[in-house]
Amino acid sequence: MKGYLRKDGQKGIRNVIVVAYLVECAHHVARQIVAEFAGQEVHLIGFSGCAPNDYAHKMMQNLCTHPNVGAVLLTSLGCENFNRNDLANYILETGRPVEKLVIQECGGTLTSVQKGKKIINGFFSELKNTEKVDFKLTDLIVGTICGGSDATSGFTANPSIGKAFDKLVVKGAICMFEEPGELMGCEHLMAERAVNKEVGKQLVDCIKKADNYYKKMGHDSFSAGNAVGGLTTIEEKSLGSYSKSGSLPIKALIKPGERPTESGLYFMDVVPDGEALWGFPNINDNAEIVEMIASGCHIILFSTGRGSVVGSAISPVVKVCGNPKTYKNLSGDMDINSGKIITEGTSLEQLGDEIVTLVEKVISGQKTKSEQLGHQEFSLGYKYFEYGKKNCDM
Repeated sequence: MKGYLRKDGQKGIRNVIVVAYLVECAHHVARQIVAEFAGQEVHLIGFSGCAPNDYAHKMMQNLCTHPNVGAVLLTSLGCENFNRNDLANYILETGRPVEKLVIQECGGTLTSVQKGKKIINGFFSELKNTEKVDFKLTDLIVGTICGGSDATSGFTANPSIGKAFDKLVVKGAICMFEEPGELMGCEHLMAERAVNKEVGKQLVDCIKKADNYYKKMGHDSFSAGNAVGGLTTIEEKSLGSYSKSGSLPIKALIKPGERPTESGLYFMDVVPDGEALWGFPNINDNAEIVEMIASGCHIILFSTGRGSVVGSAISPVVKVCGNPKTYKNLSGDMDINSGKIITEGTSLEQLGDEIVTLVEKVISGQKTKSEQLGHQEFSLGYKYFEYGKKNCDM
């Protein structure tokens, strides 16, 4: 397997050019620039707020310097509070080409789009010389999320991802799972798998924090679609979600943007710290995907039973479908049919191997279904976290 070597020493599996808008007022111009390069590795990301807090700024820094990212165009209106110069300098220090496009200084929409196109074409010329190096599973960071779960998810797609996680960690990869709001009641199981008592306590406290947060918001993460799909209780959903983590020890609790450096299994706390001020902890599945990518994930394994068609900017998304009927109906969007457990008697071990094999193919350049279809969904909002208090190597 081969990867792209960055000047900061990171290895990526894609050579993406990111066009990042720094306020909603610059979103349209950025989108028009990306549209000129449809079908090519030019991805749109951004932050809609006029002023980022520390969390949003950290997310944008990490995303723009992700190992899959080769160059960055920052698109600014010109009067927003996002410090474009600071972000550009941060990116430049990693050795990546970066340019700023300020709409108010470029003469408006049309001239900005034209200038942006020229910048992107220049990036393409530079990235042709990116060094290709060996990429091993010891270089890999992979995350997992479930969305559109149904009654099949907990005994097909989710545990097959868990088997894949076990196999990938043994081979030296870093794996991470998250969704505290969908792990209510599983905290004692997680604590039993913690590498030490300190991590065990952190895991329990994390789930308690999530429980309190959701209660203050007046809702939980159990959706109407889950019920229609046959899930009966949050406990059933939690146990199914938990099975994505596999069986190995949980090495540490991390927060969005914190990047582990040692092989192992990690749990990501995505529920904001402090008072419940930020609404729903994640407004959609892609907000969670973005946080895992900001923590270095090269690939996301996405489990679904009802079906989900989303992909992501920056990192490929592998769809693992748990329901054989859904797989048949949405076969153009699904990568793995874990529903074979039901229809063909395929074992979890076999499906785990199948997922690992596909991951290796994706590392080598094979496009996932969502990549083939051009899905590059992205979502980033406001949150607050207290960083630097966990035992994760940064």
